[in-house]
Amino acid sequence: MSGIYNSKPIIPVIKPNLTPNNNQSQRITPGQSFEALLQQQINNQTEVKFSKHALERLQARNIKLTKEDVSKINDAVNKAAEKGVKEALIIMGNTALVTSIKNKTVITAATEETLKNNVFTNIDGAVII
Repeated sequence: MSGIYNSKPIIPVIKPNLTPNNNQSQRITPGQSFEALLQQQINNQTEVKFSKHALERLQARNIKLTKEDVSKINDAVNKAAEKGVKEALIIMGNTALVTSIKNKTVITAATEETLKNNVFTNIDGAVII
């Protein structure tokens, strides 16, 4: 066989989206599957997003979220993800947020006044913060 042959496997470097708290690239370690790495990357996303519908509900219901509130919501989403929850009801004070854990997206928001006699469907977990 002619040419140079290297028997060592190539270990690719995967650079995630950089966030203020995550400025290092991650490497696949021997024995780690791509699926495991991808799941790790998804779990490391730090900012929860808000759907257009959720933003409209927040505004219409005069719900004001601080940076600390968003941080608490992020923590709740991460805890739910660790437990394998796909869709969660996050209760924070007198506010309820239906959240897609997989997409890290708040789908809708409700307040104490709009919670009475409500039924939440399509959730498989709840986090109270």
